[in-house]
Amino acid sequence: MKAIVINEPYDVAVVERPVPEIKPGEALLKLLYGGICGSDLGSYRGTFAYVSYPRTPGHEFSAEIVEIGPNDKGLKPGMVVTCNPYFNCETCYSCQRGLVNCCTTNQTMGVQREGAFAQYITMPVERIYDGKGLSAKTLALIEPFCISYHGVSRAHVQSHDKVLVIGAGTIGVLAAVAAKIKGAEVYIADVAEEKLRYAMEEFHLDGTILNDGPDSFKNKIREVTEGNGFDVAIEAVGLPSTFQACIDAAAFGGKVVLIGVGKQNLDFDFTVIQKKELNIFGSRNALKKDFEELIDIVKSGKVNLEKIVTDTYRFEDAGRAFEEFDKHAGSKLKVLVEF
Repeated sequence: MKAIVINEPYDVAVVERPVPEIKPGEALLKLLYGGICGSDLGSYRGTFAYVSYPRTPGHEFSAEIVEIGPNDKGLKPGMVVTCNPYFNCETCYSCQRGLVNCCTTNQTMGVQREGAFAQYITMPVERIYDGKGLSAKTLALIEPFCISYHGVSRAHVQSHDKVLVIGAGTIGVLAAVAAKIKGAEVYIADVAEEKLRYAMEEFHLDGTILNDGPDSFKNKIREVTEGNGFDVAIEAVGLPSTFQACIDAAAFGGKVVLIGVGKQNLDFDFTVIQKKELNIFGSRNALKKDFEELIDIVKSGKVNLEKIVTDTYRFEDAGRAFEEFDKHAGSKLKVLVEF
């Protein structure tokens, strides 16, 4: 079979490998679609905090079950599925409390362990979720939606909330969609006008804010919120400046959620947290219930996830997919690789 490997930053290759052998409790899957995540792009650029090289990327995917043993989940060969790509140790303090998404030695596929971007992979049966008839393309988008949905859930977003999402990439847009599903009034901010326009047109958000400088941004926040600030501000970029912008945009007594991942430090006036009595939430990965809830939500027709896809490449063209995503990240949302 063939697999995609990032040998080092900006070096992507398609290589030959043996088809993996199934171990007890596993299934053999044939990849159908894989999504290039912002973290995969960070791995390509050498900017992602957790990755090591060489690495097969990919943790957003759909697949067809090729071989699977008897199981109590009703999973059978031929079914199209998606999977939970976060591997936890089951023994650390977080795992003991059921917080498996933030296991102290978490290994996410494509980051701390080999990813899914190969023609065939094996997965533990317990991590495989029935796609319930959703298309293979849609199922490859469930995992990023889970990342966003989990972050929104961390802040307990409600229908009376006014929510700001900073970052109009895939995770940011899907966080805005998740907040809309919960009934909130939702605005999205970014430096890229094209992404803001796309998010507004395709997902019918309540408004956009062009982040064209700190002073201008603060003025726009005051205007949109009548000087009150947002009940919830969600960071989906991973930069010090955008986290600071969330702190600034949050109302007194508001909530800030950090989904974005970065390597840089932020030096800021932390007393503002006390002054505003802010609630700050980190959000990492997702839980089984996030996957199961979102498969049902998407199945119900509440959101068309495929609108988030702007580009699709054949897996043989993986190098070009990463290169063009890197060069045109300001105009692309979800980039899919078709296996």
